Amino acid sequence: MSTDKIDETKQRARAAVDAVADDLVRISREIHAHPELSFKEHHACAQLVPFLEAQGFRVQRPAYGMDTAFRGEWGHGPATIAICSEYDALPEIGHACGHNLIGTAGAGAAVALIKALDPSDARIVILGTPAEEGSGGKVVMVREGCFDDIDVAMMAHAAPVDIVDAPMFGVSHVDVEYRGKAVHASVFPEMGVNALDALVTAYQAIAQLRQHIRRDSRIHGIITHGGDAANIVPGYAKGTFYVRALKPWYLEQLKERVKHCFEAGALATGCELNIIWHEEAEYAPMLNNGPMCDAYRRNGEALGKMFIDLKDLSTGSSDMGNVSQVVPSIHPNFGVGASAFTHSPEFTAAAITDAAHAGMLQTAQALAMTAIDIALEPGLLDAIKADFAGRGAGSDRF
Repeated sequence: MSTDKIDETKQRARAAVDAVADDLVRISREIHAHPELSFKEHHACAQLVPFLEAQGFRVQRPAYGMDTAFRGEWGHGPATIAICSEYDALPEIGHACGHNLIGTAGAGAAVALIKALDPSDARIVILGTPAEEGSGGKVVMVREGCFDDIDVAMMAHAAPVDIVDAPMFGVSHVDVEYRGKAVHASVFPEMGVNALDALVTAYQAIAQLRQHIRRDSRIHGIITHGGDAANIVPGYAKGTFYVRALKPWYLEQLKERVKHCFEAGALATGCELNIIWHEEAEYAPMLNNGPMCDAYRRNGEALGKMFIDLKDLSTGSSDMGNVSQVVPSIHPNFGVGASAFTHSPEFTAAAITDAAHAGMLQTAQALAMTAIDIALEPGLLDAIKADFAGRGAGSDRF
């Protein structure tokens, strides 16, 4: 298709977002006002699904064995383009990760596409992906074959600034338990086996390990149970740790070294040790597809976005990483007009401002315009697939 025709299609997409802007802002505010934790996002789904259906999507809910997941489809063209929407909140601080904006931006982009494209141009899939905050709805969806018929996938995440290709760590969650022998801490201390000492020893070993790990990795954790009374030698202690790395092979190495720290605590104190790796919810590193990132950058800049290049940015993890391991994907960040950091009360407040909603609407347009390039620009999808086959091979692939 000619460049002029592609530009005309993009203009229709931009106008389509503008036409439903009031609805999108209303949905974002409604989701923000009713924060729901992972796998409990019924109110959020009740806002998004009817809106998508009213705009022309055929929506299946529940989906993939999850009550708060959904899949909407439209069109029958040669390329199948998926847009992911998140909408779960955090305990205590609500939408401090801006998922009210993320889910609504995805819905806006999807609606823009069905208003701008011909059904024969592409098949558009809008995916409601619950439980990103630690439980991994997309991990389940990958496992259940959701992306087997998808050519590319995309979403955008709220942040302080706009970034095209921010790195995202792979992360593995682990619980560790120590069992010793509880006794009176003053009368018979010599008879006790201190489970808290075992955990503290492991905690300190991990703290010392941090000096000797790669810059593109992280380890952090908390003690979730350390005893019941100060005058009782703790017979049971428990901790939770996250191990993160940008390279899958190094994540596996780091997990082994963390395990040795746990074993050191048990050996030093004589406690029994139980290590529980939650591999069913392990997040993979994000593989940002080069040609898709380039297209998103061009479209974002055409809309006035000013991207910050932070290749060494310290960032978090997302189950979008798991999607990126099986299909070409992007996960850009969009600014909310405030310097607040995600997972803070300040970001919760920032995620409902007019500036945040302006960024959300602009991002919906940028995502839609990028999808239009993929659907209509000759050779782009082939370049995307070639990049995925090349960059995804070897050490970056789970």
